[in-house]
Amino acid sequence: MKIDLHCHSFYSDGTQSPEFLVQRAAENQLTHLAITDHDCIAGLINLPADLMGVSIIKGVEISCGWQSIEVHIVGLFIDPDNIDLIHLLESQQGARRSRVEQMHKKLTELGTNGLMGYLEALPAIAYTRSQVADFLVEQKVCKTKQKSFKTHLAKGGKVYVAPDWCHLEAGISAIKAAGGLAVLAHPGRYPINKTTLAELVTAFTDCGGEALESRYPNIDLKMIKQIETLAEVNGLYLSAGSDFHTAAAHWTDVGKFPGLETSNKKAIWLHPKWQGELPI
Repeated sequence: MKIDLHCHSFYSDGTQSPEFLVQRAAENQLTHLAITDHDCIAGLINLPADLMGVSIIKGVEISCGWQSIEVHIVGLFIDPDNIDLIHLLESQQGARRSRVEQMHKKLTELGTNGLMGYLEALPAIAYTRSQVADFLVEQKVCKTKQKSFKTHLAKGGKVYVAPDWCHLEAGISAIKAAGGLAVLAHPGRYPINKTTLAELVTAFTDCGGEALESRYPNIDLKMIKQIETLAEVNGLYLSAGSDFHTAAAHWTDVGKFPGLETSNKKAIWLHPKWQGELPI
């Protein structure tokens, strides 16, 4: 079994279609794939349960606030028609649009016009800073996306606007209301120390979270061990995903990350939800 339970299409900040992601998964000999766009489920609408020999898991990634930190919660096995989830995602998308509109205003005052027209021409349903960074590069305001974040989009940047995400508990509650399984995405990437990460995992568990992402690109063995220890202490399962966004970034190809051993007793495919939904 070969899985990837975290990837993005052009309905959020990815560059490829959901069908491309499935095709790439098939080419890379994956057995299971979850498409988890940011605060958006548009990419799930026309996908069958199995395509090109790959079992498709319906997913989403919700941006949440916790102690002034932005954290991401992946929902797996969600029902895209659940009204509670739909309402929360609509609210999140509205917050995203409001944020980029404020960035548009700031950019206009700095002499750069056209951000909203650029965004509205994309297939994206959920707008992100990554797309704004692409716009800044296209307009030659910045040379690279990395520079765009450093000078314009990161906290303290020229057009930075603070996000207005739902609380951690609300994000997890919406996933669970939709019959989903909540996973804390890439725990080692948040700008927090070891103690605060442990507090985050405890809060995540108390809110109904059930798994930690313990395998993703560029994670080191020390962090894997730390995450697995936190999972054991809190009775959580272990998930894995590439966080794929674009084929141009070969280091994050679909299915490309340290593998989660099939012998691992807390692997996510041993969760009752998975066993009730998919073959192993």
